[in-house]
Amino acid sequence: MESFEQLAEQYQPMIHKVIHSLHLYTDLEEFYQLGLISLWEASQRFNPKKGNFTNYAYSYIRGKLLMELNKIAKIQERSFCPEEEFWEMAADGRQDPSLEKEILLSCSEMLTPKQQKWLFYTLHSGLSVREIADKEDVTVSAVKQWREGARGRLKYLRVNNP
Repeated sequence: MESFEQLAEQYQPMIHKVIHSLHLYTDLEEFYQLGLISLWEASQRFNPKKGNFTNYAYSYIRGKLLMELNKIAKIQERSFCPEEEFWEMAADGRQDPSLEKEILLSCSEMLTPKQQKWLFYTLHSGLSVREIADKEDVTVSAVKQWREGARGRLKYLRVNNP
């Protein structure tokens, strides 16, 4: 195959076309660079017996850009940074412990006593599964079962009582 510089020049319009087809309008230079890297990887992995390089390169570049978009979306989904006004208006994050306990008790009405223990120890006391097991003199597996049951019931309540 020809030198990569020639390949990059030849396939530059294709990379721009893929970027445009994915409706990317921010970080264009980064996506273009990722497109070039993908083109190079495609040129290294290409098997001429399996088809046309142009089709392979297009699919490979598009796939890499889509994977990057998914990665960025997951990062944005997991991170939340409110506006500066929020931090100025936010009250002290600590609540009255008696109110906190009352909220926990109201949430745990639909749970079994063991599931309530897990919820209270985890949220109020900040204990790990191992610490709860030691405190209650049961196995770690038992505490994990309490946890799964509680999570399932709380999730069910949240879905059915929005």
